[in-house]
Amino acid sequence: MAEIVLLHSAQGLRPGVGVAAEVLRSGGHVVRTPDYYDGEVFADIEPGLRKRDALGSDELDRRFRRIGAEVTGPTVFAGFSLGAYGAQLLAATHPMARGALLFHGGVAPEGEWPDGVPVQVHYAEHDPWVDKEEIARLATVVGAGIECFVYPGDRHLFADPGLPGYSEESAALMWKRSLAFLSRT
Repeated sequence: MAEIVLLHSAQGLRPGVGVAAEVLRSGGHVVRTPDYYDGEVFADIEPGLRKRDALGSDELDRRFRRIGAEVTGPTVFAGFSLGAYGAQLLAATHPMARGALLFHGGVAPEGEWPDGVPVQVHYAEHDPWVDKEEIARLATVVGAGIECFVYPGDRHLFADPGLPGYSEESAALMWKRSLAFLSRT
């Protein structure tokens, strides 16, 4: 089994990321949840976005790549929202990448997608933070190796039980599909 690196959203390493890691561990996987936000955690998205903007995209890329530099074996990169971007960046560039799980976000990478690195994307149908055109471009770049799952509702981060938009039903289905994906990678 591959290791999983699970990256948090712009709200930081919230308890919901720990819940997600436990769900993935229940499938027999080893899961790491690195913190790329200097220990800062935000109850609301706006302060988290200010932190993201203060760091800037170059610094975030450096931090994601530093996390990737610690990977020495087969790994599935996973992430929530902003963390999905980091997971996708690493899955597209890391030689040990075996897949990408993108929760509540995803963008088309620059360049080609590596052969044999499947992707699974999960988001709410009317999530205002997800750009469906970017997901469509991602699907074009990845090709046959992508699965996209759209859930009812309009809440971002619907799988985080500590946030107001939590959907137990959608989260359970997302985790079931994610564990099935992991069993194939």
